[in-house]
Amino acid sequence: MADAPPDAAPAIRATAMAADANPYGKIFVGWLMGQMALAAGSVASRRSGARCPVVAADGFSFTAPVNIGDEVSFHAEIVGTGRSSMTVAVQVWRRDRHGEASAPVAAGTFTLVAMGEDDRPRAVIG
Repeated sequence: MADAPPDAAPAIRATAMAADANPYGKIFVGWLMGQMALAAGSVASRRSGARCPVVAADGFSFTAPVNIGDEVSFHAEIVGTGRSSMTVAVQVWRRDRHGEASAPVAAGTFTLVAMGEDDRPRAVIG
């Protein structure tokens, strides 16, 4: 993972809340994965102009804990496109609520499929 967050704005940003914590007081990786999927879906939907459900997730790594109150940025980038599918890489960075220091916390890749009004895969446009 890189030493600094990507230059582009994150697809989504969230504040880690106590309700999202595990029994050890850190943010549950399931919450992180869900937010990562939302970021991937946002980027894929904008690119395709369609609903884009996740059909696969791969290559996850969780390198540092997220604390309650951290601002969490989810950077998503389309790294591959098929006829109806897109592969989206997501990097996750945390920033302390009371400072500017940031650190990478997770990464993973999602495959999403553009869906037509008939709920069948359709070609990615654009």
